[in-house]
Amino acid sequence: MLWSDPENEPPEEMRAMQAMLRRAGTLLALAMLIGMLAAGLR
Repeated sequence: MLWSDPENEPPEEMRAMQAMLRRAGTLLALAMLIGMLAAGLR
């Protein structure tokens, strides 16, 4: 890769999609953790 090569930056839509998927994954993990705790408390 040369210094004159263009930047390999993902487009804005791709970055927004990755951020949304990361947030969704975090929310899903948190929801599963709460579900496991609720099931364990019964």
